[in-house]
Amino acid sequence: MAQKPSIPKGTRDFSPAEVSKRNYIIAVMRSHFERFGYQPIETPSFENSDTLMGKYGEEGDRLIFKILNSGDYLDKVPAEELQTINYKKLTGKISEKALRYDLTVPFARYVVQHQGEIEFPFKRYQIQPVWRADRPQKGRFREFYQCDADVVGSTSLWQEVELVQLYDAVFAQLGLNGVTIKINNRKILSGIAEVIGASDKLIDFTVALDKLDKIGEDGVKKEMLEKGISEDALQKVQPLFNFTGTINEKLEKLSGLLSASEEGKKGIEELRFICDNVTKLGLQKAYLDLDVTLARGLNYYTGAIFEVAAPAGVAMGSIGGGGRYDDLTGIFGLKNMSGVGISFGLDRIYLVLEELNLFPETVTTSTKVLFLNFGEGQAFEAMKAIAVLRSHNIKTELYPDAAKIDKQFKHAERRNIPFVVKEISGDWFTLKDLNSGEQAQLSLADLLQKLQ
Repeated sequence: MAQKPSIPKGTRDFSPAEVSKRNYIIAVMRSHFERFGYQPIETPSFENSDTLMGKYGEEGDRLIFKILNSGDYLDKVPAEELQTINYKKLTGKISEKALRYDLTVPFARYVVQHQGEIEFPFKRYQIQPVWRADRPQKGRFREFYQCDADVVGSTSLWQEVELVQLYDAVFAQLGLNGVTIKINNRKILSGIAEVIGASDKLIDFTVALDKLDKIGEDGVKKEMLEKGISEDALQKVQPLFNFTGTINEKLEKLSGLLSASEEGKKGIEELRFICDNVTKLGLQKAYLDLDVTLARGLNYYTGAIFEVAAPAGVAMGSIGGGGRYDDLTGIFGLKNMSGVGISFGLDRIYLVLEELNLFPETVTTSTKVLFLNFGEGQAFEAMKAIAVLRSHNIKTELYPDAAKIDKQFKHAERRNIPFVVKEISGDWFTLKDLNSGEQAQLSLADLLQKLQ
């Protein structure tokens, strides 16, 4: 017996109903992206390895899927190098391309490559899959979609204000009330590292701090100690683990903590501008909160950073995130091109909407009416009527075979098709509502009106 086929761990097949629900979320996001002035682009699913490697920190680099060179990929590797098994050195010789890890670095590459064609500031959105060699778990996949909105070519903090509003607008339309948009600033984290004497360990400090929700305070401290951050520094950073109060109260506490750091004070000023203006303008359904432990362990962030938490009671990691990157394009040779962007986690948002039963019933409605097939003669008349209904955007099908009527009815029921045309007599159509059981003889005009 042939072995049943399977798919790689961390990937999924999607049923028609699941695709319809995902498309619903994407349509909501796309409508708001465009309403806010963002334009769509797409980039290749794989990039040259040197475009991606070194942009996400050591941990991120380990999660990038490498693509083996085509043909005899070991042909150009000297035999002595194969014996030493130096994987890092070997990888560069047998793999020149890699699947994209996110959409931000490919976007930076796109901006630099097409800078002569772009009008700055440039606002773009991108909805495409990305790949990470991560350990699969609930809400974490190896292949998943990111839905990004970024603007490059402006240092204005009004962009951050607008991105908070964009998050709020999308989640409000999806009916996802009570999400928390967490905000912090990498300059504040740099300032904290400075005042505790750990500036040379900034990356280790932020990577460990970013894991607070996953491994807890003790786990974060243990990792910091392992990375060489001193016990004395951990004592100074202790207030961060119990940082409570309103946004303004937290900013005041930070002002005292970072009084000796110019970088930290600049971060506080930026946060105060964003938070004050978001508060004055108001949000529909979301909440804004300052989280001083939010680090987002990606090296390219330089200013405000965001992370979106699902409503209370939903066991799910972040459903969105992003931040300001002052010189991401500089890694590709284009200096002084500041950008800021956010990402929506489509797959996690899907799971949250499913758990809270927030998908509209109409989302998974496919065909609205099925014409039963009574043979060639009626099938031809049915096809003429079907053409009219389809021209008025009514999803209509003809059962393809002149099978037993009971079989055709069961097909409609299993497909959740609400209406069936069970008979055609001259210019009259017998329409049956499969939910109520009611049926009526209608002219084509009346049939059209009923189904609309």
